[in-house]
Parts: sequence; structure tokens; C-alpha cells
Amino acid sequence: MALQTYTYQACDLEGKIQTGQLNAETEQEVVSMLSARQLIPIKVEIQTEASAPMMGRQKISNRDVIDFTNGLCTLVEARVPLDRALTLLEGLTDKPVVQQLISDLRREVKEGKSLADALQTRPDIFSRMYINMVHAGEEGGILEQLLPKVARFLDDADAAKRTIIASMIYPIILLLTGVISVIMLLVFVVPQFASLFEDMGTRIPASAAFLLALSHWLKAYGWSLLFIPFGVWYGWRYVSTSPELRLQRDQVLLSLPMLGSLLLQAESSRFCRTLGALLGAGIPLLKGLHIVRGVMENQVLSNGLQQIEEGVRSGTSLGKALANQGLFPTLLAQLIIVGEESGRTPQILEKLAENFDTQVKQRTSQLVALLEPILILGLGILVGAVVIVMLSAIFSINDIKLR
Repeated sequence: MALQTYTYQACDLEGKIQTGQLNAETEQEVVSMLSARQLIPIKVEIQTEASAPMMGRQKISNRDVIDFTNGLCTLVEARVPLDRALTLLEGLTDKPVVQQLISDLRREVKEGKSLADALQTRPDIFSRMYINMVHAGEEGGILEQLLPKVARFLDDADAAKRTIIASMIYPIILLLTGVISVIMLLVFVVPQFASLFEDMGTRIPASAAFLLALSHWLKAYGWSLLFIPFGVWYGWRYVSTSPELRLQRDQVLLSLPMLGSLLLQAESSRFCRTLGALLGAGIPLLKGLHIVRGVMENQVLSNGLQQIEEGVRSGTSLGKALANQGLFPTLLAQLIIVGEESGRTPQILEKLAENFDTQVKQRTSQLVALLEPILILGLGILVGAVVIVMLSAIFSINDIKLR
């Protein structure tokens, strides 16, 4: 079941009303989490976009979270008390939304909450992995050792994301430039041939008539093309909200040539990096698998991890459960088996994450290198076809007149 964000109102032992947010799969899980904090639930409801707090709408970027984590890491390693560290961090940022976030965290810490509990009230910003790592650090008294791992995890994930985005900028610009060029050719150049055919008083060939009709449609209704990106965005979001449609979409994505293997390697990297960091923090394997399942973006792999988690719970080793499932790369399962035999599973997972990141970068470069000539060739053929059709129509008319 997918994670949902719930807002709650609860009463503490002193009779004070507390409000906040929790990330959970069901409303009953929220009630259990509140009861574990010795809070009496008064109102629990799922958060929708319309009920989301204004602070959530003011975007806090991944870079803001990384800067916050790096700053907190430095201060905690220097043995600065947590409330004092949060006060210093609040004064180091210029973004009001980040200042408000840190102020809220500091207030809750001063009220007696742990940092993990304070972070848990903002699941839209801090992931379950992040919160559980901090919780493990506070429980074991090794927060100064685990925060650098969290910071490095966030840095590596952000760097991988930026690499992919940067690689796609040029192909996207090339595609947009080509599409705009073709549209301008159809709107401004092709109509000039219409008057030429009318002056000659001859029948327009079918291919040229199609281009002229397309040109007329673009001039009359071309503005509707502006809604295509919004339609694609809305359709993608709609599919993401439907478990059945999302599962079908993710299955199709994984089956695509080249792109499917790239997505699988990217998800494998996320799996290895997250689980390696959690196991390195001393979090039990089953709990770590449950957390990782919540951060996977592909629903097919997330469902597969649920079956793997059940296999591990029944006594199967993680490596064998991965091999039996068959969704992840064979190398992943085999090396985890080696790691379990040697007792170095967290280190093996970190190495695997680096290996998959390298493969993702290489495959992305290959895909972009292949995409660029394909786009240039395709757009060239499209423009050439328009020119050839119109010129052929003119030549055919001249041939008729000569006869």
C-alpha cells in the first residue's frame, strides 16, 4: 500500500492540543504512532492538495534539505546542543520558508520531542529513510556518526539526478527548436503556395492539399498545442494516483528498450544506497526493507520488494529472496549473497550503489549521444518532406501545362 500524508489533532497527557502531519499507509497506523507517543488522537484525516499547509506549497528544494543536513552535521559533530544548533542554522539561511521550518523544529525540540519526532511532522520534506536514520542515531547516541551518512546519501542522490537532467537539456532544446521550425514553416511558408495554385487555376495534388489543410488548422487552432504539455502533466499525475494504472505504466516503462534498463539501474542504485545506509545505521533488515519499499518510485519494483520482505520474514536470506524474485539485476542478488556470507552487507550495498550510478551515467550518455542524431535526422526528414511535397506539386503542375 502506498504511503499517504495524514494531518492530525491530538491531546497530550497535560491536556494540550497538538497538531501535525505523519506519513503512514493507513489511518490506523497513524493512531498507533500517536498512541506510542502518549497522545490521544482527536482528529485524523488524509491530507489533500487543497488542505496542504501553505508552507508545503512554498517549495523547499532538495538543495535546502542538503544544506540544512550538512550544517546540522557540522554543529552536532562539534558537540553543540541540538536546540542551539537549530538556532544557529536558522540564522544562516536567507529563505523565509527554511527559517520557518527550522524554527518549528527548534520549538518542538525545546518542548521535549526528539529530533526524529520533530522531523516526522514534515513528511513532505524529510523522507522515511531520513527520519529513521536520525531516530537510530538518537537512540544509539551516535547521531554525530550517522548524520554524515545521511548528508552523503542526499548529496549522491542529488548529484545523480542533476547529471540526468543536465544530459537531457540539449536534446530537449533541439526537439523544441525543430518542432517550432516545422510549425513556422507550415504556418508562414506553405500558405504562400496556396495562392500560387489558385493563380494557375489547377487542381492541387492530394499531398499538397493535406499540407495546406494542416497549415490552415495550425493557423486557426494552433494555440491548442500549448495545452499538450499540461495535458501530459495532468495525465501523468492522474495515472500516478491510480494504483492499477500506475502499475501498468511502470510495467511498460521497464519493458522499453534501453530506457527500461536505465530505469532499472537507477532504481537499483536507490535501493542499494538507501538499504545500505539504513543497515549501516543499525536498523533491522525487515524494517529497512519496509522503508526502502516506500522510497522506490517504480510500483512494480516496490511490489516486488514487498514479496522479498515477506520472503526474508519467512527465513530466506535477502540475496536469495532477490534472486528468486528476479526483478533486480542478477549482479545485485549475487553480491548481496557474498556480503551476507562475509558480514559486510552494508559496505557491499554502498559499492553496488556506486557501480549502478556509474552505469546510469554511462547509459544516459549513450542514450543522449544516440538521441541527438536521431532527432536531427528525424527533423531533417520532416522539413525535407514538406519542401519536396510542395516542390513536386509545382513541378507536376508545370508538366500538365506543358502538355
